[in-house]
Amino acid sequence: MEKIKKIEKLNKKILKCKKCKLHKTRNIPVVGEGPVDSKYMLIAQAPGRMENKKEKMFVGPSGKFLREIFENINLNLKDIYKTNLLKCYIPKSKRPNLKIIESCFPYLRKEINIVDPDYIFVLGFYPTRRVFEYFNIKIGNRQEYKDKFGQLFWKKKKKLMPLPHPAAAIYNEDLKEGMKELYKKINVIIQECKWYRMCPMRKYYENGKLDRKWIELYCKGDWSSCKRFEMEENNEFHPDNMLPDGSIDKNL
Repeated sequence: MEKIKKIEKLNKKILKCKKCKLHKTRNIPVVGEGPVDSKYMLIAQAPGRMENKKEKMFVGPSGKFLREIFENINLNLKDIYKTNLLKCYIPKSKRPNLKIIESCFPYLRKEINIVDPDYIFVLGFYPTRRVFEYFNIKIGNRQEYKDKFGQLFWKKKKKLMPLPHPAAAIYNEDLKEGMKELYKKINVIIQECKWYRMCPMRKYYENGKLDRKWIELYCKGDWSSCKRFEMEENNEFHPDNMLPDGSIDKNL
């Protein structure tokens, strides 16, 4: 109930906002949607033309494809708190400039703090760059950013993952299947590794010998990229002191 009150108070400020020039061309700011107690937060760039018209998130063609993607991974979009980096429509969907981003980011920062999700999925270059900057994570240039699609990061007790915006596949149908595959990584990271309960990593962590990052990034994160998991599945020998990335820790 407290979270709901805080979000409602924040949304009232957003709906009255005139901090940047977008208030002159928007219909109305599009505020976040979804359960404020959700473990999951999805952050996109800005409302599109249809979102600006209907005053709701993901009601255009990219929103339709996004729902299709989430149906494919058995995670209901309704169970996720959804919001944008920018709350107002950018005419002709132009790239946002730094001044507009910085004037609007305090709203998103407050949303993150209020909802306090365990998982944050960020769609698109500009929201990823700004959100990751807030969490002190460098993503590099546009090409380096694309190389990080589906990669899990853990910072400030949050799991963050950059993903391509579904709008890209609306303009290029060839991207759809690959994008669906990338989003399947969500299914991986929201459940712990099936070997975790018997894994030496758990014992080392509980005994204070292993940094928590290994557990969050692999055992309870992207276990599909864990070298130990791969070798266990293939019935290959691996020493107890081999870390998830395949390196050996002689202190364990």
